[in-house]
Amino acid sequence: MEEKEISLNAVRAFVQVARDNSVTRASKTLGITQSSVSRHIAVLEEYFGEKLIERRGRQSQLTDFGRLFADAVAESLHTILYTAKRMRRNDRAEANRLVVRTSLSTFAYTLLIPNLREFSKEMGGVTVDVISSLSAPTSIDNFDVLLTRDLTLSDLDDHWEFYDEQLVCVGAPDCVAGRGLEALRTTPVLTVTSRPDILPTWLQAMDMKMSDILSGARYDHHFLALPAVTTGQTLLVAPDIVVAGLVRQGLLEVIPGSRTPSGMRYRAYAVDRSHNPDLARAFCRWLTRLCRKMTEEEKANG
Repeated sequence: MEEKEISLNAVRAFVQVARDNSVTRASKTLGITQSSVSRHIAVLEEYFGEKLIERRGRQSQLTDFGRLFADAVAESLHTILYTAKRMRRNDRAEANRLVVRTSLSTFAYTLLIPNLREFSKEMGGVTVDVISSLSAPTSIDNFDVLLTRDLTLSDLDDHWEFYDEQLVCVGAPDCVAGRGLEALRTTPVLTVTSRPDILPTWLQAMDMKMSDILSGARYDHHFLALPAVTTGQTLLVAPDIVVAGLVRQGLLEVIPGSRTPSGMRYRAYAVDRSHNPDLARAFCRWLTRLCRKMTEEEKANG
């Protein structure tokens, strides 16, 4: 009788469940249905004749046998998947392509993406894919450069600090013209829930309290708040680098005396596992030059 072979897809599904402690989260990470993940687990449990996980509410806890198996195969599985991806991506079609992952969605929308044409031209027509995610990257994620403010990679990855975050208060010109900081007492200030640190940090630097301002509507991200502040009678405290383009276009105006550092720094990581490390480093250097130029121009313009 032929011995039944173990399924690599089933092993991958189990390892992801072990990492996430949840069938639901594992299914989202793998891009398959929860029922498919459950079937994979069932196949492995039938193969071993042992339970691998025990479900407790929404959590999936490993059994002792399951933990032993996960510890034994997780690293080897990562090596197999990474090696396969690297070999597949080293073909001619991918030789002039870069994958940039960022947790800075508004920065990507307002500054990075509009300037990518210049980088592509400088590098002889390179294609840059941009993906956004707020989650911490894993060892098998497929990207070459990480742009982030609060996520970190290992010390082995080359990194550049490309922007020292400066905060400004802005509003539509007809809303703030000639009013100064007193506008905050009568004009609603929008809140960005993905950056709850910004407003308290800025108010402290301005020697003000939340009670000194009029609270306005809430938005998840700055790129959602920007259309509201350009078209309404509201104010917004935001990184100057993400509103600079709208200020230059005359759609927003910076309240004089409202600029202050937040203490946050944006970093670009050229990851060690990149299929094109030289191109990844070139991108990080180009982005650093771009942001330095933008920052100097903003300072020169007051």
